[in-house]
Amino acid sequence: MCGIAGIVYRERNTPVSSQTLRNMGDAIAHRGPDGEGFYRSLGVGLAHRRLSIIDVEGGKQPLCNEDGTIHVTFNGEIYNYQELTDWLVRLGHRFVTRSDTEVLVHLYEELGERMVERLRGMFAFAIWDSSRERLFLARDRVGIKPLYYQFDRDQFVFASETKALLTACLFTPDIDPISLENYLCFGMVIGPRSIFQGIHQLPPGHTLTLNREHWQAQPKRYWQLRFEPNTKTVAEWSEAIQEKLAESVRLHLIADVPVGAFLSGGVDSTTLVALASQIHNSRLQTFSIGFEEETHCEARFARETSDKWNTLHTEEIIRPDAVQLLDRLAEYFDEPFADASALPTYLLCRLASQKVKVAISGDGGDEAFAGYSRHAHDLWEDRLRNRIPAPIRSRLLKPLADSWPRGAWLPKPLRWKNLLTNLSLSPARAYANSVAICRQPLRRKLLHPDVLPHLQHHDPKRELMKGFELGNPKDVLSGMLAADTNIVLPDDYLIKVDRASMACGIEVRPPFLDHEFLELAAQIPSDLKYREGTGKWILKESFRKILPFETRNRPKRGFEVPLDQWFRGALRDRFHDEVLKANGKIKSLLDLTAVQRLYQEHERGIQHGTTLWAILVLSHWTNQYLGVKRRKNPNLEDSRCIPLTVSSS
Repeated sequence: MCGIAGIVYRERNTPVSSQTLRNMGDAIAHRGPDGEGFYRSLGVGLAHRRLSIIDVEGGKQPLCNEDGTIHVTFNGEIYNYQELTDWLVRLGHRFVTRSDTEVLVHLYEELGERMVERLRGMFAFAIWDSSRERLFLARDRVGIKPLYYQFDRDQFVFASETKALLTACLFTPDIDPISLENYLCFGMVIGPRSIFQGIHQLPPGHTLTLNREHWQAQPKRYWQLRFEPNTKTVAEWSEAIQEKLAESVRLHLIADVPVGAFLSGGVDSTTLVALASQIHNSRLQTFSIGFEEETHCEARFARETSDKWNTLHTEEIIRPDAVQLLDRLAEYFDEPFADASALPTYLLCRLASQKVKVAISGDGGDEAFAGYSRHAHDLWEDRLRNRIPAPIRSRLLKPLADSWPRGAWLPKPLRWKNLLTNLSLSPARAYANSVAICRQPLRRKLLHPDVLPHLQHHDPKRELMKGFELGNPKDVLSGMLAADTNIVLPDDYLIKVDRASMACGIEVRPPFLDHEFLELAAQIPSDLKYREGTGKWILKESFRKILPFETRNRPKRGFEVPLDQWFRGALRDRFHDEVLKANGKIKSLLDLTAVQRLYQEHERGIQHGTTLWAILVLSHWTNQYLGVKRRKNPNLEDSRCIPLTVSSS
């Protein structure tokens, strides 16, 4: 795992400053503490920070082909690199390292842009083809590894994280108000946008080719997960799942450094630890995080799994004072990021990094097999929706939902506002509503009046609905899984794991997100994923022999942080001091009077913990990024850096 960055100027004679390249590399040095490398030529420069995993001595980057015409800077792992190396050697290519990186330059020589179709792994890379004066960027199919870029008429800049682009100071971005509202709605910035105007993400499963002759930066899709159910027996599906997941785990264990596993004691991590323990050539090391609050702690289940599979287990308990890490997380995440599980994820990565350099994780199991509680809830709602005539839903339920009160004072059987709202909506919009952490009209009330004119008719939920529509139109559950896989997974869960792991110098590998395994799972009918009131039914059935009964039947909990309790206790003073104080920089983005009313409601018993957390994180982020002057770019005559502001799209 590494950090990559680079610059290409449209005019080939424009010199690339070695200091600018070094500044970009230094900004993401945490991603690659084991080494650095640079390549400079006419109007182009590549930078690389290395975390050594495979061919520790020989895999230095940027790396080139035999005649030095093709250079690559690469972040990730190619799990089928040994197979590809053998194939390329038979075709006459000569390798000088044992690294998976070198496969990329020779595969590009052989197949050009189609090379990505042969790759199995997680990756973001840039190839400079000097003979064609062409830059080729690629990102893995589901977005495990990040890649950002900025493009204008004179230059193209890219990096693993936006901080490297800001450090280069090739431009002065404004805050994108669309991304700001998306963040407030979902707690994440939805790609291909970033929080900064003019900085974009290369979407998952896309490539981008830039030629000096045809100066255009247009991403091109090369892969899309298709939800097309196939007909097999339960026994046949179980056998296929067992074989493909075992193969994926075996590939994900390949490394020249110590490998461990994250272990929560749930279905996904227990399955992976069981498989890895059978494959790994030594006693597996496992790691888990728990909470002081017993209702949120799964440490006991992790210990039980560790005992069953004889792993070397290490655990840590997280306490409310862990929020002292917010400043550090804001620095590592670059953009506001409100998934509170980033805290325990960071602590878990930090814990594991003390003993291993690679850890496998269970990310992706819920998206592949319908493991979230919202899947079950929205399926129940959809069955109820289908029994209500459409005219009643639109003419009766919608106005009833709008007028229905929301409050903890209502008896639980009468807290119907969200239910009535979702029943009045289409399945896609209802699911977007379920994923949202801050809904209308509250969201617009919280935004500063100066921001609102830039939003016009923007609706953040449309972004999630686009993902939903990539599912099978006849299958509501496939729509939910498509939305999760295409939007929530890359922009929330994978961002979280990437930034947290890179901050700690550890590589996290998710076997469930192997694209061949995802393609297999997408063919499984939805009634086998959710059956008898149980999510992940076919996955649990496939590994019944290695999953204890309690593990198969225990409700999913995950890294649920007790935010509601914390904001009424340990975080009360912190929120007042860091958000509501008059000199906080967040006051240019949010209406602090509305924020104060929201907090008062929370203290009266109306649960707003997730929204308050999003606001607290945004406050930390603005304090670090708003009005900060950045390093001067030696290539520009006038590179004054002005404070970041809000700008329309």
